[in-house]
Amino acid sequence: MIFKQRVILFLATGFFAGKVPVAPGTFGTLVGLVFCFFMSRLDTAFILSCIALIIAFSVWIAGKAEKLLARKDPGEIVIDEIAGIMVTMAFLPFTAFSALFGFIIFRFIDILKPFPIRYLEKKVPGGAGIVLDDIAAGVAGNIVLRMLLHFTGV
Repeated sequence: MIFKQRVILFLATGFFAGKVPVAPGTFGTLVGLVFCFFMSRLDTAFILSCIALIIAFSVWIAGKAEKLLARKDPGEIVIDEIAGIMVTMAFLPFTAFSALFGFIIFRFIDILKPFPIRYLEKKVPGGAGIVLDDIAAGVAGNIVLRMLLHFTGV
């Protein structure tokens, strides 16, 4: 395997978090929370730009990694979970409470995949299909987390 392919797999697996034999998506989401912490310190326009770039980059990397691994949506690709949790936490304060419940809410929605999230996963091919269902789960997670923060007053 050439260096470029190793870099693609390193990034696609969330710095090898996706290589964990049990619940790789959960570990990928934990890696994403680190990025969320740093992203929370940025201004709104920069956060929006970062998320757009990360989504585009994730689609590209996931598509390349899927081809390298020669399997449709392999579990070790977790860059999609990283992008998804970043959408869940976008424009919200990063606190222990929001990080914990953002993590739980995102993982619950990502695993359950209610309509139309499962539709995106099944119908959109390649890197876009790998990432877009997690982005949709992230949007739903952001809405639910906002409501939770609002109603708890936290």
